[in-house]
Amino acid sequence: MTAVIVAVSLLIGVSLGILGGGGSILTVPILVYLAGQETKEAIATSLFVVGVTSIAALIPHARAHRVRWRTGLLFGAFSMAGAYGGGRLAEYIPGTVLLVAFALMMLATAAAMLRKPRPGRKRTRPAHKDLPLKHIAVEGLVVGAVTGLVGSGGGFLVVPALAILGGLPMGIAVGTSLLVIAMKSFAGLAGHLSGVSIDWGLALTVTAAAVIGSLIGGRLAGRIPQDALRKAFGWFVVVMGVFVLAQQLDTSVWTHPATWSALGAAATVSVAVRLLRYARHARAGSGRLPRQRPLPDGGPRQSTASE
Repeated sequence: MTAVIVAVSLLIGVSLGILGGGGSILTVPILVYLAGQETKEAIATSLFVVGVTSIAALIPHARAHRVRWRTGLLFGAFSMAGAYGGGRLAEYIPGTVLLVAFALMMLATAAAMLRKPRPGRKRTRPAHKDLPLKHIAVEGLVVGAVTGLVGSGGGFLVVPALAILGGLPMGIAVGTSLLVIAMKSFAGLAGHLSGVSIDWGLALTVTAAAVIGSLIGGRLAGRIPQDALRKAFGWFVVVMGVFVLAQQLDTSVWTHPATWSALGAAATVSVAVRLLRYARHARAGSGRLPRQRPLPDGGPRQSTASE
């Protein structure tokens, strides 16, 4: 079993190195389902593993100039405050509730990453521009609180926050997120240590394997196209979110008619919204088509904007 844990721990590092997230998404299930740890112990251990591994994964990204240092340090500082508070609050919330909330947050984030930008609303901040301080403060506090609460290093939230809300190029969002993850993982760990003990032998074993994987992932990250990286991140989070949610919810919940009714209603609403958006875009496109006017000789001609 130890060999399996080490092998899967390599994926933790590869995920962090390539995607800038996914470390805790893998670490918590590994420690709970493979190592047999209690949920809160696994959450605290994952914060240590991900914090150390993120520092190692940050190195190749920094050398390739894919780290926005000012944004990362400020985002990390605000996230640390939120993460410490979330870690203290987690002591009073049942472990099952934490993991269900963890899974739901993962699915919501994945949906945001996989959604196609609306026409005219796609925005990417130039590679040398930093985010405004007020955006960094708000996003950092919120992401940090979730990190400390559910034991996630937060890459699955930090990367979308930087890429979608902040408009950073995906590659730079990935590199910058590693700096943020390291800072707030240790802050969240400090909050958890007041009520949880860690098996340091297991923690160091998993960390060593993850660090090796992170160095491999960091070298591969710069060779993957931005859109492919974004989609890979989104689908990765979907798979892990469904897995964690399935493990936490009782079988009777999945077979209950109310569950399928809710899923059917959600699917219907989703399809209806997509059709409505498609119809609006089609009408807007038809409204921009040039009108045809006959030429003096009877042939058609296109009207100009000045007409």
